[in-house]
Amino acid sequence: MRPRNILTTALVLLAVGAARAQAPSEQRLQELSRVHARASLDEFRQLLGLPNDAHFPENVRRNVDWATRAFRARGFSTETLETGGPPLLLAERRRDGADRAVMIYAHMDGQPVQPDKWDQDDPYGAVLKEHSDDGWRPISWESLDGQVDPDWRIYARSVADDKGPIMMLLAALDAMHEAGLESPFNLKVVLDFEEEMGSPHLPAAVGRHRDRLSADWLWILDGPRHPSNRPTVVFGARGIATMTLTVFGPARPQHSGHYGNWAPNPAERLAQLLGSMEDRDGRVTIPGFYDGIELDKATRDMLAQTPEDEAAIERELGFAEPEHVADTYQQALQYPSLSVLGLSSGWVGEQTRTIIPASATAELDLRLVKENDPERLIGLIRDYITQRGWHLIDGREPSTAERAKYPRIASFSSRIAYGAFRTPYDSPIGSYATAAMTRAFGKAPVRVRTTGGSVPISPFVRELGVPAIIIPAANADDDQHSPNENLRLGNYYEGVLQYLSLLMDGADLPQASR
Repeated sequence: MRPRNILTTALVLLAVGAARAQAPSEQRLQELSRVHARASLDEFRQLLGLPNDAHFPENVRRNVDWATRAFRARGFSTETLETGGPPLLLAERRRDGADRAVMIYAHMDGQPVQPDKWDQDDPYGAVLKEHSDDGWRPISWESLDGQVDPDWRIYARSVADDKGPIMMLLAALDAMHEAGLESPFNLKVVLDFEEEMGSPHLPAAVGRHRDRLSADWLWILDGPRHPSNRPTVVFGARGIATMTLTVFGPARPQHSGHYGNWAPNPAERLAQLLGSMEDRDGRVTIPGFYDGIELDKATRDMLAQTPEDEAAIERELGFAEPEHVADTYQQALQYPSLSVLGLSSGWVGEQTRTIIPASATAELDLRLVKENDPERLIGLIRDYITQRGWHLIDGREPSTAERAKYPRIASFSSRIAYGAFRTPYDSPIGSYATAAMTRAFGKAPVRVRTTGGSVPISPFVRELGVPAIIIPAANADDDQHSPNENLRLGNYYEGVLQYLSLLMDGADLPQASR
């Protein structure tokens, strides 16, 4: 830790201690959060009832309207910020005399639904369930008026990702109002309505609205907790880029009896090409792919503090042995990854036909770490393919002349969604969040250096110079993005408490130096 950081952190922790003398007791915060968590559930069900697939503008409009009313009812001013796509909603509440601003990011859109894959009639109609010998069975919402089991779960699309944390924040704001408490910060809440589509308009929008979005600190209300389900603070997330690679064979599908051993088979060639990109241990073989990634002893020791039951993860996910990109799971997350997301060629199952397909397509993604230049990595992949004799064209069908000229021809297209970010553990915002969460729960939170998932935060960090952390609340087994997405009731109650404590812990954090 650098001397300046030591002094800054010490001042922050002293300020936390001074604020605690004026702040409500831990028992009072717990009581407030419990009461308002329960009181908020009817409003939460209304929010969950709004379809939120961003492919449909009407869905976006209804969710923007709901959020506008909800934040205005809690004393916020609101405005929509145009992006060229679905808008951002900015809600702001200023406090007299406050010279620092905390921005809170969350998203209100969700993945599309497949109603026939859900164990309930309507994925947007929230259902409360308890576990039984036969699995999860519905119970009445009136059950909440009696003894509440924290292991009950609410099932609905976006219940965990990301409407749950938004409602937890609103309940925490209600608890503050009842107790006559104020946050020491000016508060800005920015809601994204196309995050599940990769937030394609966000980077340009942040630059365009940088004055309205300026802040000293950024909290992200997204993602699940550590698999232990202990309160968690996450200090970084990987970025993401996607690629489409299509290999071409004959101009039309051909009979495998007539032309097997003669017409080039694109499915086989694509499999060979992809297989050459990784070794048996899962390490990417493309030269230079891992350049710049060094985990020194201090970093390895830091990562070892994150509790991990790797054998349990293997059992839960159903495989016998992990890939060996690094020695541990946490270490593996510090490296970029290249993943095949899907393959398509010809027909399978009952549709199988004895043909050589005309083309084969792979969808891939790159998960990026802070040390990566996304353009460089994509360039390395392109170079690797061309050095193996492939002629690349950009996202189109080859012409007749190209087919006649090049023995191996493929189309390649890519898109960089956003980069990675990472905030040091010993930064003022890191120390503040750790202290606030420790106060709320009586023990230090799990601290995660980098989460494997991606959130579109790097545009804020890059454009605004604002340090960011993720404060997740959902259970790790929430099945986000999937049928039967769920939120554990105990996590909902605890989420209200953690956001209340973060809002109220009163540390006189210094302004961010930008």
